[in-house]
Amino acid sequence: MARINLLPWREEARRDRQRQFLYSLMGTLVLGAILVLLVGLFFDQRISHQESRNQQIQVEIKRLEQRIARIRELENTRNRLLSRKQIIESLQASRSLTVELLDKLAKTIPVGITLSNVRQQGVILTLLGTSQSNARVSAYLQSLDGMDLFVKPELQYVRAS
Repeated sequence: MARINLLPWREEARRDRQRQFLYSLMGTLVLGAILVLLVGLFFDQRISHQESRNQQIQVEIKRLEQRIARIRELENTRNRLLSRKQIIESLQASRSLTVELLDKLAKTIPVGITLSNVRQQGVILTLLGTSQSNARVSAYLQSLDGMDLFVKPELQYVRAS
């Protein structure tokens, strides 16, 4: 006897293929979703790591800015101290110069001249006084001109008394 298969084998095969396709599609979707989640987690972790590094860099920048401000403050203090030191050194140098100047003035005043006022403003020295004659004033100016301390002594005015 001949065997005849009356079962719908083609429909079953089609359903098996559709089922297999749906399983493959579901598996692909699940794998795709897992892959998207893993990539998302990877990038989240990278972003978190970069934000952490950025925060560390910001902290380091603030620390360095504080150090720079402290260095500038120290430089300003140093400059102020150096200027004070220079002023003190110039005063020390001019202190002996003032003593030497007054000593030479006292030793070179000729008889007949009396100084009533000695004033120094910067490098200009002003002498006020009286003299018995113009010749003595002239001799005094010549003796001052011969000293190393004075440059071009000048007579501003003479008044008769």
